[in-house]
Amino acid sequence: MRIDSLQLRARVVVEGFITGLHRSPFHGFSVEFSEYRQYSPGDDPRYLDWRLYARSDRYYIKRFEDETNLRCSIVLDMSRSMSFGSGPVSKADYARTAAATLAYFLTLQRDAVGLVTFEDRVVDMLPPRHRPGQLRRMLAMLERAPTGRATDLAGPLDELAATLRRRGLILLLSDLLAPIDLLRTRLGSLVARGHDVVVFRVLDPAELSFPFESPAMFRDVESGRELYIDPGAARDEYRSRFAEHAAGIERACADLGLEFSLLTTDRPLDGVLFDFLKAREARGRLPGRRRPAGPGGGR
Repeated sequence: MRIDSLQLRARVVVEGFITGLHRSPFHGFSVEFSEYRQYSPGDDPRYLDWRLYARSDRYYIKRFEDETNLRCSIVLDMSRSMSFGSGPVSKADYARTAAATLAYFLTLQRDAVGLVTFEDRVVDMLPPRHRPGQLRRMLAMLERAPTGRATDLAGPLDELAATLRRRGLILLLSDLLAPIDLLRTRLGSLVARGHDVVVFRVLDPAELSFPFESPAMFRDVESGRELYIDPGAARDEYRSRFAEHAAGIERACADLGLEFSLLTTDRPLDGVLFDFLKAREARGRLPGRRRPAGPGGGR
């Protein structure tokens, strides 16, 4: 996160992750998801990746796909609540970097990737494509700081459902500070249209633990409302209500058959990719793997 360039930051995470996969027991992931495989005698040496060799002291061959395997839209919450951060990294900075990392990784896979950013409305929308300059355009969109106010998932998700007519994968990154019924309804509408949805909930560790000690004025970053709170008196109720809301979100995702991952801003970013790949493998929908058609038309 100390790297200023968002593109370089994403590249460091992805390349380190791919190298780590080759050194880990998860050999299936490296075959299915990276553009690399280990060199074997008889392989064309023209496709050796010398940068990876310099970093890992092992030979890897670049693997090329003949066509795009996946259509993916990364949907990023840029509302004002995402600007909160109790440490050096805000939720917005972490989520933007996670989105850039996923975009970079999927672009290496030659998948069609697009980006949607929203506040209380959709701000920017770039349809999924695999073409020169697409990643650069997404990174430029991600550089913008959050300026919205309320976290309103209803309007943006309705607009998304109406716009994305072709089935694909949707990766939602948000703190999900919204009513459970609203989330269930809007995410359900995406599922009903045939989309696969992965939900990444991005939170600051302080939102989970409420570590504050001294009485102070607390300000709602979305509404601007200020309230004097004694943390000692409010902590138990806060934790209880927050846990109840969090459990409701996970239950709604489970009921809808969505993959859910909790990301905290103190977690290493390669965990985002690991959770993504592990969830896709568990669902049997790996990029690059063609599913046989069945009674549901291949669903």
